[in-house]
Amino acid sequence: MAELQDLKSSEDLNQAWESSMEKPVLLFKHSTTCPISAGAFEQYQSFLEKIGDELDAYMVKVIEDRAMSNQIAEETGVKHESPQVFLIQDEKVTWHTSHSKITTDSISDALKQS
Repeated sequence: MAELQDLKSSEDLNQAWESSMEKPVLLFKHSTTCPISAGAFEQYQSFLEKIGDELDAYMVKVIEDRAMSNQIAEETGVKHESPQVFLIQDEKVTWHTSHSKITTDSISDALKQS
C-alpha cells in the first residue's frame, strides 16, 4: 500500500511535486467535516490499498490546513473543491475530479490512461 502523507507546509508540497518526476502522485483534498468527503476518502484509501507502492499518496485536510489547500489551487490552476483528487506526473496535473466522481474505478482508469 502506498503510504499516505499529510501535506502541511510548502516544503511538503514541493516534495510532492518533485516526487512526481519519479512516479505518479495522487493528492487528495479532504474536508474532515463533510460526509461526501468521508465517502470519497474511503474510495481513495481503498484504491491505495490495492495499488501497492506504484505511486506516492498525499492528503491535505482543507479545514485544518486552509493555506495549503489554497496554495494547491493556485499552483495547479484548478478551482478548489472538496473532496478533490489530483493525479500529478512530471510536475503536471494530468487528471482531477471531485465529489462523488472520486471512486476506486475512476482513479484506476485515470492512472491507466496517463
